[in-house]
Amino acid sequence: MVEEESKSFSVELSEKGGVENKGFVQNETLNEKECNASNQEETPGTCSIGINSAPIHTLDSEVLKPFAGMPKEVLLKFSHQARYRVTREILFWLMIASTPVLVGATIAIIAVSPKCLGWWQASPIYQIYPRSFRDTNNDGNGDLKGIQEKLDHIMYLNIKTVWITSFYKSPLKDFGYGVEDFQAVDPMFGTMKDFENLVGAIHEKGLKVIMDLIPNHTSDKHSWFQLSRNRTGKYTDYYIWHDCVHTAGRITLPNNWVSVYGNSSWQYDEVRKQCYFHQFGKEQPDLNFRNSAVQDEIHDIIKFWLGKGIDGFSVNAVKFLLEATHLRNEPQVNKSQNPESISAYSELYHDYTTTQVGTHDIVRSFRQTLDKFSIEPGRYRFMGTKANDEENIRETMMYYGTSFIQESDFPFNFYLINMKNFSGNTVFETVSLWMKNMPKGKWPNWMVGDPSTARITSQIGKDYTNVINMLLLTLPGTPITYYGEEIGMENIASENVTFPEKSPMQWNGKLHAGFSEGNISWLPVNSDYQNINVEVQKTQPNSTLNLYRELNLLRKNELPIHRGWMCYIWNDSNVFVYLRELDGLDRVFMMILNFGQESVTDLKAVVPELPPAATIRLSTNFRNTGKDVNTNSIKTEKGEGIVLEYKTKKPVHNMEAFQEKCFVAEKACYSSAFNLLYMHC
Repeated sequence: MVEEESKSFSVELSEKGGVENKGFVQNETLNEKECNASNQEETPGTCSIGINSAPIHTLDSEVLKPFAGMPKEVLLKFSHQARYRVTREILFWLMIASTPVLVGATIAIIAVSPKCLGWWQASPIYQIYPRSFRDTNNDGNGDLKGIQEKLDHIMYLNIKTVWITSFYKSPLKDFGYGVEDFQAVDPMFGTMKDFENLVGAIHEKGLKVIMDLIPNHTSDKHSWFQLSRNRTGKYTDYYIWHDCVHTAGRITLPNNWVSVYGNSSWQYDEVRKQCYFHQFGKEQPDLNFRNSAVQDEIHDIIKFWLGKGIDGFSVNAVKFLLEATHLRNEPQVNKSQNPESISAYSELYHDYTTTQVGTHDIVRSFRQTLDKFSIEPGRYRFMGTKANDEENIRETMMYYGTSFIQESDFPFNFYLINMKNFSGNTVFETVSLWMKNMPKGKWPNWMVGDPSTARITSQIGKDYTNVINMLLLTLPGTPITYYGEEIGMENIASENVTFPEKSPMQWNGKLHAGFSEGNISWLPVNSDYQNINVEVQKTQPNSTLNLYRELNLLRKNELPIHRGWMCYIWNDSNVFVYLRELDGLDRVFMMILNFGQESVTDLKAVVPELPPAATIRLSTNFRNTGKDVNTNSIKTEKGEGIVLEYKTKKPVHNMEAFQEKCFVAEKACYSSAFNLLYMHC
């Protein structure tokens, strides 16, 4: 009976050409006695279960094929066959040979790849004056909760970095820059918990946040000053004290040094019976940075805020950190002027009160402290310095540091802010001034607004608001936008306001422009808020807000604009023309910016290799976007800006005629074959 069943099963196998297992697993328990234990050869013996142990052949003499679910013994039998063994060996040696090739290729790609842009390079920085941004408790003053409430606006602008100006506890002399406590939030702006919540919300949205650091001076209400004026312990020399004669109500001062705000920089103190030095207001005594204990205090402040999650600092007034110890009079600008009549800061050369020997050592020490917090991947801590020197740009550039020792990531660029007359020529000269003096390989930055200067729209007129934003967002480097510039806010027109550029942010057409729902605001809102506000401009395709957003998207998405060369093409009293291009890409962007009157420019005559026509990728006048123009006759209206796009195989920066007119910071080249950037073109 068993033989008949075996024969029947054998015939069935031959018909199927092998055994197929559809997932069913036999559950028979094998008895060791049923196996031929004596057959222990190299290839394991088979154990027959209800079938003949003789080799199984199909009717057409084919050998048994591998089948799904086969036991280990059968699998091993087939795996020793030449066709399987040779295939395995070929695949094995291919893997061995390819490993060093892949490792080598990886190393080569890393070696030739340019440095990635840091977060402080890849996005504009949005500067907020917190008292004027958004009021959430209806007391008329903006606060930290207000910034958190409006983070979606910053996201809408495609901006990734927020700069919050001074919110330290302060008597608010000089608008918060005389600090009473460096480790406390002024109650006007909220609590430390509010600040921690704000930092958490900023980071949750993938943004970064920097804040002001004000190391040069404190408020005269600071506990350090109170202890110093009473000659208490180590605090005795925390400030700069000198004897001065005080008789019959008249003070004989140590020298002729003048404060930035005018009049003598020495103030007599009735408690200590000496004069203390102040570079700014008399309520803001200068710290003595020649005292190592003072430096340690500032480093502790840096560590405190970094521990709170801050991503970097704007270090204020760094060129004032040290003064000469010899106390000699500073030279007069007008030598014939009566020395006793000198009261203005501009009447002296400040050879002994700015950028003294040792200043850069202090700045480098700040950088070193930040670097200790930059070890974690993706947590680089930024440092910018306010060190503008209008007369000597080389002194400003020194705050970049050297090729061996870094100081700030960049000194803030105030040269566009401080321009007196706007024209194609003056804008070119100002941009060129920075680019040709910037150390090789460093990163530029540009700003046209600040809490201490008139808004750019008020300086040069509404007609030029959009073209200024186009300049800001298409130049190489990091753009810095003061709140409200993205909608074209102007100074408030009021004779009683000291700083009209600090007027409340205009969010909508409601009372106080949506800045506050209270009855008052600390400064009046500009009267144009019904038309110039975020809510209205979001609905207008051709608005300043939407143009700003489109420009920022263009900057973000196009390699030539945020990583490529900049070459000056043309400038005259009306227009400034430059282009952005990248090695390896045939796509070029050319900016024609009109800072004067209506003009027609023949760029084909300047660069004969230009194609006869180019496409307007973006215009301050949206109806022109997408149109083609002839490069030998490009018309721009008053205040119009155009971004042209064209293709060429002849980049301008390789042309001999433009060798001295082209600049690049973080050099990169593009490979279309591998879709990656590399350094060596």
